[in-house]
Amino acid sequence: MTEHPLDLSARTIDSGIVDGPVNRITQELSELADGVALIESFSHSVVVDTGESLVVFDASGPASGRAVVDSLRSWSTKPIDAIVYTHGHVDHVGGSRAFAADADDRGHPSPTVVGHERVLPRFDRYELTRGYNRVINLRQFGGAAAAVATEDDRPFLPRGTLRPDRTYRDRLDRRVGEIDFAHHHCLGETDDHTWTWIPAHRMISAGDQFIWNFPNCGNPQKVQRYPIEWAASLRDMAALEPELFVPAHGLPIAGRDRIVTCLETVAATLETLVAEVLEAMNASAALDDIVHSVSVPPETLALPYLRPLYDEPEFVIRNIWRLFGGWWDGNPARLKPPTDAAAGAEVAAIAGGTGPLVERAEELAAAGEFRLACQLIEWAAEADPESATVHGARAAIYLARRAAETSLMAKGIFKSAAAESEAVLTGEVPEATMVLDITADQA
Repeated sequence: MTEHPLDLSARTIDSGIVDGPVNRITQELSELADGVALIESFSHSVVVDTGESLVVFDASGPASGRAVVDSLRSWSTKPIDAIVYTHGHVDHVGGSRAFAADADDRGHPSPTVVGHERVLPRFDRYELTRGYNRVINLRQFGGAAAAVATEDDRPFLPRGTLRPDRTYRDRLDRRVGEIDFAHHHCLGETDDHTWTWIPAHRMISAGDQFIWNFPNCGNPQKVQRYPIEWAASLRDMAALEPELFVPAHGLPIAGRDRIVTCLETVAATLETLVAEVLEAMNASAALDDIVHSVSVPPETLALPYLRPLYDEPEFVIRNIWRLFGGWWDGNPARLKPPTDAAAGAEVAAIAGGTGPLVERAEELAAAGEFRLACQLIEWAAEADPESATVHGARAAIYLARRAAETSLMAKGIFKSAAAESEAVLTGEVPEATMVLDITADQA
């Protein structure tokens, strides 16, 4: 049995020392309070016993749903009244098929699925962008080359995933058995997020508004995120002075002062980042200037629950720009730029071929100047896309850059770039693998 999650979170927050994974995927169930249990998975499922039935927050993902149900049933065999989706990401809803099968096997009514009204259009959007979403998730979590998913026509949202049948807009109050639930909509990582106040336990189910990493508010491959509203939701939660706080990734937290400190620190970090970006935008700074001048203090990023191991501040800065300033970055040459291939060919011609570009890129990479090195090697690859010399260097440079990065998102994209070049060298499409354990690159 692993260390109890409440003991681990208290020790980690109070000491400021992370000596092991805080996003654990064990499929183990831990009782957090009388009638409250957590199953640590990807994502977690949180279970509240209401007397005669259970309410479950999140169904985990397609690959883990069955294991989550098995762990839950080792704790209680009561009917499941409802599954509450904290939001519509696949790792939170894809396991719902296993819950439906469990209800059918036991002769129980199928659970009511509760979610914000925007979960439904999210599911529809996943169908429209099934190929794109598969590609970006393979790239983000496994570092696979984009080409591996192009011929896969399976739906991104697994068939049989339960759709919400009880939706709401701003707030939904429900009483199930002996327990009241106050579901609140908020913007943050998604536009369909629900966090829930459970006064009987002075508890909050927080979903992904708190993930024991720097907030996932800048993901470079996905839709708009909302840092101002995200911070406001954390302050709304803190104002309730909860005694038990349970996110969908990472560890639960117990103790009012500890919880409030964590929530207010994350909120203040987002608010400060937004304020500094807006100040620069209002002073007519271009995005390039802002990215390289605005930062989060190292001591903040060293906190156990704010480390940039998944998303990172630089990506959030770009997302804030997109939110307020649109897609153009302020450089007039990039308003209507040439094709990448044309730019690469022209630079190579000026340099006297791709050889000097490759040589200089390798020199810069060896010196740790990866931003410049990657730009040069990209020009070389655009100018000579079949060159084994270019792609050998490109793969090595991106693998070296990956090793120097902290966030899983950067690591995944750079590994994907290396995989693309390795495919050119071998003539084989690399096997598609998706590593969903976001702690894998945090050790």
